[in-house]
Amino acid sequence: MRLIPILATTSAFVLIAGCAMDLRIKTTDGVKETRVRAVQADIDRMVGLGAAGAIATITEDGATVTLTSGVADRDSKTKIPTAPQQRVRAGSITKTFTSVVLLQLVSEGKVSLDEPVETYLPGLLRGDGIDGHAITVRQLMRHQSGLPDFAANPEVNEYLAGVEKRTATPAEEVAIALRRPADFAPGSRYAYSNTNYIVVGMLIERVTGKPFGDELQRRVITPLGLQDTYLPATGELDIRGPHPEGYATIAGTVTDVSRVEPSVPWAAGSIVSTGVDLNRFYAAVVAGQVVKARELEQMLAGVPTGPDPGLTYGLGIGSTTLPCGAEYIGHTGGIYGFFTISGVTRDKRAVTLTFTKETTEKPDVSGMLSHALCPQPT
Repeated sequence: MRLIPILATTSAFVLIAGCAMDLRIKTTDGVKETRVRAVQADIDRMVGLGAAGAIATITEDGATVTLTSGVADRDSKTKIPTAPQQRVRAGSITKTFTSVVLLQLVSEGKVSLDEPVETYLPGLLRGDGIDGHAITVRQLMRHQSGLPDFAANPEVNEYLAGVEKRTATPAEEVAIALRRPADFAPGSRYAYSNTNYIVVGMLIERVTGKPFGDELQRRVITPLGLQDTYLPATGELDIRGPHPEGYATIAGTVTDVSRVEPSVPWAAGSIVSTGVDLNRFYAAVVAGQVVKARELEQMLAGVPTGPDPGLTYGLGIGSTTLPCGAEYIGHTGGIYGFFTISGVTRDKRAVTLTFTKETTEKPDVSGMLSHALCPQPT
């Protein structure tokens, strides 16, 4: 499974020249033309580096503009339209949604972040160096639990599961992770593991007594009016509504991998959404509209993720300071066929970038975010 953590690709990789941008761009009032042109150039370059298609959605001063490049379908050569909004698989961006649901339960007094997982899911986490009594809910959400990543196992593949008509349960995926010993003692360091958010999804279901998807819909999607966002049901392989096809190179052949089994990534990475919805979601999160002030403060209090200076990960959300000084708050998501970057600044500029198919060089994520989010684009 290809669920990618926050800013897995960094400014260490610089984009090279690609397709020329269209100078006849029509901007939306409130979104600076220089910003639009810079972002259009970025997504054109990504297509030039091998992405099948690219979509950028920029929100500034209450206005939103959508830009596209490349094709929605490699066979028909159909261009990606700017309207209607195109739905994409958001991958690990799902973790922010899952975190919001859990933090609402914290504010309601139903879950404590510093309580052991064992309190809510007795007997679930038992393995070599793994004990649910020693792992807190906060450590799960910050990727400090030491739980091995079930997605690192070769048998975990949402695309092949769809082809072979296989489904997965959260308990089965945790069991796969527990075949390996703990990666480290809980709380001793950070290491991204999709298993953490499978367990968080299970915890939400145990505490509420309801399916995770139902709680997500009731608590987040419906209140925010995210009309193009949904958690696919088990066995729902296709993306509903208008969408570009996602592609991956398998055994040397570029393959349409848009149809995947959503029960595999589940609460760690199965959400389908659009740029407009994701911009609205992250803006609402940072504005305190879906998580109360106390829980939001804890959500944004991050720990260092590794060698990249200034990059931190909180409770299902990451942050970094861009070269211009603006703080980016959001998440990235990679799943078969789709790579998405989404987030917001504290002064309400937001961007979502999606690319279909991997590129020949790593993208300059920091550079693209700077063009989209820095206060004075040049």
